[in-house]
Amino acid sequence: MRTLPAALLLAVPALLCAQGADPAGRWEGAIEIPGSPLQVQLELAQAAGAWTGRLSIPQQGAKDLAVDRLQVGGGKVAFILPGIPGEPAFRGELAAGGLQGQFSQGGRTFPFRLARAGAAADAARRVLEGLDAEIERIRADWKVPGLSVAVVKGGEVVLAKGYGLRDTARKLPMTADTLLAIGSVTKSFTTAVMASLVDEGRLSWESPVRTWIPWFRLQDPVATDRMTPLDLVTHRSGMPRHDMLWYNASASREDMVRRLRHLEPNKDFRTDFQYNNAMFLTAGYLTEVVSGAAWEENVRARVFRPLGMDRANFSVADSRKDADFSEPYEEEKDGSIRLVPMRNITNVGPAGAINASAREMAAWLKLHLGDGRVGGRQVLSPASLTFLHTPRMLTGAPQTQPEVVPGGYAPGWFTDVYRGHLRVYHGGNIDGFSAMAMLLPSDGLGIVVLANLGGTAARDLLPRVIIDRLLGLEARDWSGEGLAQKREALAKAREGEARKRMARKPGTAPSHPLADYAGTYEHPGYGTATVTLEGGRLVLACNGIRTPFEHWHYDVFNGLKAEDPVFEDQKLQFLTGLDGDIDALAMGLEPAVAPIRFVRKAEARLSDPAFLARFEGTYVLGSQTEARVFLRGQVLSLDVKGQATRELEPLRGTRFAIKGLPSFFVQFTLPGAGPATEVQFDQPNGIFTAPRKP
Repeated sequence: MRTLPAALLLAVPALLCAQGADPAGRWEGAIEIPGSPLQVQLELAQAAGAWTGRLSIPQQGAKDLAVDRLQVGGGKVAFILPGIPGEPAFRGELAAGGLQGQFSQGGRTFPFRLARAGAAADAARRVLEGLDAEIERIRADWKVPGLSVAVVKGGEVVLAKGYGLRDTARKLPMTADTLLAIGSVTKSFTTAVMASLVDEGRLSWESPVRTWIPWFRLQDPVATDRMTPLDLVTHRSGMPRHDMLWYNASASREDMVRRLRHLEPNKDFRTDFQYNNAMFLTAGYLTEVVSGAAWEENVRARVFRPLGMDRANFSVADSRKDADFSEPYEEEKDGSIRLVPMRNITNVGPAGAINASAREMAAWLKLHLGDGRVGGRQVLSPASLTFLHTPRMLTGAPQTQPEVVPGGYAPGWFTDVYRGHLRVYHGGNIDGFSAMAMLLPSDGLGIVVLANLGGTAARDLLPRVIIDRLLGLEARDWSGEGLAQKREALAKAREGEARKRMARKPGTAPSHPLADYAGTYEHPGYGTATVTLEGGRLVLACNGIRTPFEHWHYDVFNGLKAEDPVFEDQKLQFLTGLDGDIDALAMGLEPAVAPIRFVRKAEARLSDPAFLARFEGTYVLGSQTEARVFLRGQVLSLDVKGQATRELEPLRGTRFAIKGLPSFFVQFTLPGAGPATEVQFDQPNGIFTAPRKP
């Protein structure tokens, strides 16, 4: 409860222990405050007949606070912290499961549970005995070539193991140290870097992004002015994904952030949860601007090195240099498993480029389950850990199962409630890999599952199995239930696949010869799309991905199967200008907004001053009218007496549009060499020819 007084956070227990039991030692657990459990670490010691105690509450930065009025006798233990309002006290019993009872302060009472340090880990190891067979069954159920799993409980790694193969062709085993892509789990690392900069006073969660990046701009002026670092990492920008901005693209991070102004929003600012990788890209770029160091170096220095994540990296090319890395696999529509190429996404690294092992990720979970300190170094302040785990935006997800209550999105983490237990987690999917990193803070439990199969539900179901075991919950056949849902979904997908051609209009033909569609098309946000005619078929090249297209109907073409399937079944619509020529193409690259329109780019020579100089001159429209064409830099301009001077926008060949006058064009007649001989004015009221004045 956030309404509880801050003094609660410094409360010290009063414990009732079983007669004759020895409470000396280190205890760990939580005060079970609804919605906000507080982790407690208690140290009790006896020397020369006197008892001493120290208390820590990591989430609030309370470290080794000495207790007062400590009494042990008659099977009871009591102590308080002086100076705290509300007379805080714990009262409980020493039972087989540890120290448990009631905490009270200011008239409020909450249960607490503490266990001896190390006992929780040992108990977890015993409970997990026999889990291997269940993991192997789930791996087989979901056709996953290899899984790497780690579990943290009681501050220790109680399981770290690989299952299956990391390379099916060479029969190489998966291990706990195999490197796999963690995809969007990377986002939690980006927010950790941001939190460390906040801890240092160099960044503020609530100040506008333009404080550090003055040129930052979106289409929405309100979002432009008010967007904060917290907005960037909680998916409330008002923009949908627009993933083709970065997917397989070669643009720099700064360039992509500058392109955001050209991407259409579909919601108001801060009203709806819409997952957005580009905003996390921007957050990573922001850390570069603030720190003066690359995002990668910030992650290395602030996270990897303190945690000993020495093999974790940011590029699949670097993973391939390691002695223990996994190949990526995907499941085909027919159910077969195929090897796929690794996709390097370093340009959008802050949103999903980290590669790591399950054992290394266990260290990451331990940091978040602890007090943010590693080896004497405070990597993240306890306050920052609490901030990173607190939801700031509701996801709006419907409740589809009674066991899971949907929650919200914290900076870099999802939150929900699973069978009465708070979960803080993030999944990841990137070509050929799936990942899940999950925390149950009030239970001191962390789970990481890495898989070398893209989009597999095994990464979601396996943590449920582990949680049920460790928390003593009723067992469920989560894998079996998931498979039934998958079969139903596949049946619907096959039905839709079989009927997709019903949407095609038969008996139609393109409006132009196929050669007329070839050209280069541009969008200021998405970049360049090139269409070529190869072997009688149009081929699209976009972000380095090549896809052949078949005629679908009218001026719409359909993407065919290719080595890289991104544009398979993508519809490509060519648009005709008022002059009858193909002047643009449109693709539904972002379903939440109108099709993205790429404008046909003029030939390169139409920006070459040497070539354009051949059009300069005076052209005679009549005895009283002349038109002067002249060059300014790389742009031709038209000056007709009595009218405003207009720029000429290059189209193709020797044809130009008159800027600011829709449906008005000029076309020059150009001999094999030398200057143009005449210009033709093509306008709504007629076509007029003007010879060049000698």
